[in-house]
Amino acid sequence: MKLLTLNTHSLVESDYQRKLCDFVQAVEKERPDIIALQEVNQSADGNKASENELTGYFACEENTVIRGDNHVMNAAKQLWRSGVKYNWTWLKIKKGYGKYEEGIALMSTGAIIEARVIGVSTIDDYCNWKTRKLLGVRTKNTGDNWFFSVHYGWWNDKEEPFDIQWKKTLANLPSSSKIWLMGDFNNPAQVRGEGYDMIKESMWYDCYEAALLKDDGITATKKIDGWKESMQACDSMRIDQIWHNKKTDISECKVIFNGKNYPVVSDHYGVWVECEE
Repeated sequence: MKLLTLNTHSLVESDYQRKLCDFVQAVEKERPDIIALQEVNQSADGNKASENELTGYFACEENTVIRGDNHVMNAAKQLWRSGVKYNWTWLKIKKGYGKYEEGIALMSTGAIIEARVIGVSTIDDYCNWKTRKLLGVRTKNTGDNWFFSVHYGWWNDKEEPFDIQWKKTLANLPSSSKIWLMGDFNNPAQVRGEGYDMIKESMWYDCYEAALLKDDGITATKKIDGWKESMQACDSMRIDQIWHNKKTDISECKVIFNGKNYPVVSDHYGVWVECEE
């Protein structure tokens, strides 16, 4: 099984259309089974997408409006045009940068048969950028595995600390034997005594640590959005991660979209995992 996670930064990125094409071409070549995406935007005032643009779409919530520039829809649409069929779902969470509807998404080569939304922040306010939710799916070709796209807050945030979000995650996950958390954890793996260690102490397994083959794992090499004012921000961080709730044989974990392994398409790099499942 091949897994990919990426904080896309999507419509916020300069030279966006080129980066979208670079992403699509990599997916077309590599064919990951599951893709988890964060910071997946659409214009708040954009026109509603037509029905024929929604091929492969699975609604995770009722009354969700997909707009014509929705990032994951346009990635999936380009892939379908190339004969590469991905199913997808998108969750609107909050208003971003004053003009976008920002959310998280999942893409799958198999049909999505069930989706789950979990609120993990203490607030649930579309106008508050610290609102956090998880989006999970089960698919037809991956058995009883659940895959969640996640984008957490920071360990030292006084309003929305990570430890509360993590405890709410554990309390609301489905009762499945196989759960994968994929995304932007905003907790650097090299910092001790904070979020990364909290996840590990909860008996979750970092796919990077378990992998037989791996690189340096770095997914952010500058002070990205959310870290620019933080004294804890490192020059290089491994904050995008894939965790599993079971010990699993991971053959490889590598960074993707870092300029060495496919072009850079976001202010984050992606994480690629291959495992036997």
